Amino acid sequence: MRDMSAREMHTYMRTASETPVVLDVREPWEYSIVSLADSVNIPMSEILSHMHELDLARDIIVVCHHGIRSRAVADLLERNGFRSVINLSGGIDAWARELDPRMPTY
Repeated sequence: MRDMSAREMHTYMRTASETPVVLDVREPWEYSIVSLADSVNIPMSEILSHMHELDLARDIIVVCHHGIRSRAVADLLERNGFRSVINLSGGIDAWARELDPRMPTY
């Protein structure tokens, strides 16, 4: 698993040869407040029952509010055979504060 700052992730997403999956593991109420475009919302509590929906071969960037839950989920994905897993350090909060101050924070 790699950790990326919001700026690193932004650059990576623009330059990746294949668009990575952005997996948001926050609760639906959090996701409804603010989310990244084209992200997939599977709450941390449901990841085990939905893991089969994710592509083992694709790059997966895991996002949460501050980077704690996403780190745990990224570790779980790696232990289950996912090869390229990235954790957004600082979470969606860091993304909003560093890259898009128009995004709501909570």
